[in-house]
Parts: sequence; C-alpha cells; structure tokens
Amino acid sequence: MDVSRQQSTSAVDEAERGPKARTRRLMLETATRLMQGGATPSVSEAAEAAGVSRATAYRYFPSQAALVQAVVDEGLGPILTWSSEKTDPAERVADLIATSLPRIEEFEATFKAALKLSLEQWAKRQAGTLGAEPQFTRGHRVDLLRDALAPLRGSLPPKQVDRLAQALSLVFGVEVLIVLKDIWGLDGEQTRAVAQWAAATLVRGAAGEHGREH
Repeated sequence: MDVSRQQSTSAVDEAERGPKARTRRLMLETATRLMQGGATPSVSEAAEAAGVSRATAYRYFPSQAALVQAVVDEGLGPILTWSSEKTDPAERVADLIATSLPRIEEFEATFKAALKLSLEQWAKRQAGTLGAEPQFTRGHRVDLLRDALAPLRGSLPPKQVDRLAQALSLVFGVEVLIVLKDIWGLDGEQTRAVAQWAAATLVRGAAGEHGREH
C-alpha cells in the first residue's frame, strides 16, 4: 500500500484510540450525516449540530478542509487499504474498480459535497478571494491507480504508465457517477459495467500501443 495512504489511515487510528476519541468521533459522524444530506458543513456548523463547543471542534479539525478530508477518508474506508495479489494489470484495475465504485456510490452525496467544496475553493482562487483558507486537496486515486498499475513498471516506459493512470482517473471516482448516472441516467450496475469496460479498453490499448512501437 502507498505510504501516503498508510499515513492517512494510521493517523485516524491513532486519534481514535486517544482519550478524547468520543468527541472526535461525534464530530466526524455528525459531519458525515450532514454531508450525506448534501451539505458541506463548516467546522462551526458541524460543532453546533453535534452539540460541541466551537473551541473544542477546532482542536480536532482546524479548518473546513481538514474536516471534509476526514469525512472523505471515512467514506472511502476499505478503498484506502485496497491491495491486490494479482499480477495482471487489467485484473488489478478491474479489482480496484469493483472494490471502489459500490463504496463511492454508497457515499455519493458525501463525495459530491467534497467536490463542491473543491470547486468553490477553485472559484475563490480564480477571484483572488480564497485568502489564507486552507486548501482542500484530492488525490487518493493517484496513489491507488499507480498501485494497480505497478506490474507495468519495467515493461512500459514510466511516462506511458503515468499517462494510462491519468486516463483511468477519468473512469474512477465520483465524477464517473456524475457523468453516467446524472447525465446518462444509468443505474449503479450499468455504471460499474461501463467503467469496467472503459478501464479494460484503456489498459489493453496502452499495451497494444507499446507493442506496435516495438
């Protein structure tokens, strides 16, 4: 598993074993409930809903970005610890998608709320009004897809492996639900089938392209 994912999950585990774990858990569960309802709560809003003082809440989550990131990591759950013993890249990618998309669909509202925050911060940066507000960053899929494609390193040039991972990013994540469910009207099973087909096509295409070059 990638080191950054290990650090992300271990930090949460350590916090939840501490003496004030109950308050942090309450804040996290409350923020999750709000985000599953479509909101993107500030730390103050989550604290009020949880019945926790703002001062206490900010000790656990110093910014909205930190709070939302914690909720996102909670929603991702087993996706963050995904690993595979398979050595075939196409099978590894298929396994990752099969593991991830049902979970992403289960927490669809949470991930869309997080995406909303990311877009709002982008708009503020464009307008020069973000100020010192900590930035909410996304990128777990980068490590996950690089892990899934690890067997290709050595057989394909690094730039081609990275390009394949970038292409696979388009069919892996909450965005694929927005396109296939919201725009195309597909259900969850159909969405997963299209994502799996697209991923397999991309992996085969990358391997075939490299073969033709040699």
